[in-house]
Amino acid sequence: MIKFCLSLILALGLAAPLTAQERSGPLRIEITEGVIEPVPIAVAPFLAENAAASDFARRITDVVAADLIGTGLFRNIPESAYISRVSGFDAPVAYADWRAINAEALVVGAVTLSSDNRLLVKFRLFDVFSGAPLGEGLQFAGSTGSWRRVAHKVADQVYARITGESAYFDSRVVYVETTGPKNARQRRLSIMDYDGANVQYLSDASSIVLAPRFSPTGDRVLFTSYESGFPQIYEIAVGATQKRALGLDTDSMTFAPRYAPDGRRVVYSEAKGGNTDLYLLDLQSGKRNRLTSAPSIETAPDFSPDGSQIVFESDRSGGQQLYIMPASGGEPKRISFGQGRYGTPVWSPRGDYIAFTKQNAGRFHIGVMRTDGSAERLLTASFLDEGPTWAPNGRVLMFTRETAGSDGEPALFSVDISGRNLKRVATGTAASDPAWSPLLP
Repeated sequence: MIKFCLSLILALGLAAPLTAQERSGPLRIEITEGVIEPVPIAVAPFLAENAAASDFARRITDVVAADLIGTGLFRNIPESAYISRVSGFDAPVAYADWRAINAEALVVGAVTLSSDNRLLVKFRLFDVFSGAPLGEGLQFAGSTGSWRRVAHKVADQVYARITGESAYFDSRVVYVETTGPKNARQRRLSIMDYDGANVQYLSDASSIVLAPRFSPTGDRVLFTSYESGFPQIYEIAVGATQKRALGLDTDSMTFAPRYAPDGRRVVYSEAKGGNTDLYLLDLQSGKRNRLTSAPSIETAPDFSPDGSQIVFESDRSGGQQLYIMPASGGEPKRISFGQGRYGTPVWSPRGDYIAFTKQNAGRFHIGVMRTDGSAERLLTASFLDEGPTWAPNGRVLMFTRETAGSDGEPALFSVDISGRNLKRVATGTAASDPAWSPLLP
């Protein structure tokens, strides 16, 4: 477990202008625009304060830089361009030297490894043009096995201070690892760090598994399994391998589960008698409430962050569209009206957008819209893009992209809500069905 330990800098530094001549306010990146010039930042190699920490210092520096560069918002200035070198964590900063290489921000850090194999990592962030610290310096402590989490926490702090957005690097993604040929794929539940590192497995490949979803606390996962021959919903604790069925009807198909924000209820789809409707399950009492009863297919439900509403897909209007209704049931309101079919809606953690999959004119898209259906914006287009999931800060989406042809395979991609910075997530194997965790505790 990583613990926030203490503040290292007493004075809260004032932020500086965006350029030496033009900036008049805090150093800040607005990430909702379509075109952004990456901010030049220098992530100076973290100092090893004892010999045993040297390898960890190098690795932590690399992860911090990779996290920041990976957002598309920052450009790391290579060490070969430095005029000054950071000689000590408390050494004065030669701001003029950093300005000379056009660095707008400077990250300085130091790492100590104790005799009982505990890491102590401290860092400071400086606004180069104002010649002042940008926020307080911090330090984090953790075991040697958690060095990547420590690095993600440092990067989260830098990202949050410069963008004004919430953090998201210290999080995990549950997904379905896919192996084998396209006509005989094997799938198993897997969990990784948000950037593809530290893969762990929650299931074997003995049965088809689909659509895993984290609990609000990130310690449990819901998923659909074909172990019984047709889809049923199971729950498994992160770090465990023993799953449990939710005790739903074993003679009907249940699928597409989602936790409520309180973690005590689950909304899901059940196909019975040729009809598919939404149900709400109380995990403690086992009580179930039917939420829809239309002669149509209702599926892919997801709660609003406050738990008061549910968004879902339905073909009740004759085509696959998105609807919102009260979480207790009631008359749904259609929110999608564009050309094509809409599905897999997911409510942003911030509550401001709903992400979705759209199919139109032979192409698949990941898109976002306001919760009333306005301001629809398509972020991607390909042979097959589907199943978006939100980062904990509500500013980045991950989804499945599958290539065409007999050799086509699924992979995970991410994109920010402006449509920028589309990139593949390094999973090492074919992968699908991602679901982002909340920030780790």
